[in-house]
Amino acid sequence: MPDLFTILEYTAVCAGLLCVYLQTKENIWAWPFGIVSVAIYVYIFYMSNLVSDTVLNIIYIFMNAYGWYFWSTVKESESLKPITVLDGSKVVVWFLAVTIGTIIWGLTMSNFTKTDLPYPDAFTTVGSLIAQYLLARKILQNWLLWIIVDIVAIVIYIYKGLYPTAGMFFVFLLLCIKGYFDWYSHAAKK
Repeated sequence: MPDLFTILEYTAVCAGLLCVYLQTKENIWAWPFGIVSVAIYVYIFYMSNLVSDTVLNIIYIFMNAYGWYFWSTVKESESLKPITVLDGSKVVVWFLAVTIGTIIWGLTMSNFTKTDLPYPDAFTTVGSLIAQYLLARKILQNWLLWIIVDIVAIVIYIYKGLYPTAGMFFVFLLLCIKGYFDWYSHAAKK
């Protein structure tokens, strides 16, 4: 019989997969599944000594609530919030934010905690926060950032022996690719 930790990890995986799938479909019910998944991952990552991921998932609880709220505030003339696309200068600004944030968070984690893999962990944290914000705001490029974050996360979770989570992030990677093309197609029609 699986232990509680394993049961929790698989529960978080299922809720997380459902969340991302529903986000690719622009379905507002993605957000409550996201809250369940990240709340469980707070415990999992804390117990796995992934400090940045623990903090990230605490913040995700609030960001999922924000996304749920933002997506629910549509104009009467709209059925869904519209997808927007960043111009080149804004892409550069977000790229710099990810880079600078990763360096600062990585330095902080390496100097003040006993976290494993401080810089890759910092990148997935900072990149995820920014990608999650862009997703909540329905900005197309969120999917591209998620793709990069997911690739790095897969390597980290395999290294840490969190194989179901690594598998979930592989499926997230595929869903993010699908999400990008679905959203791109939907945005192009407007």
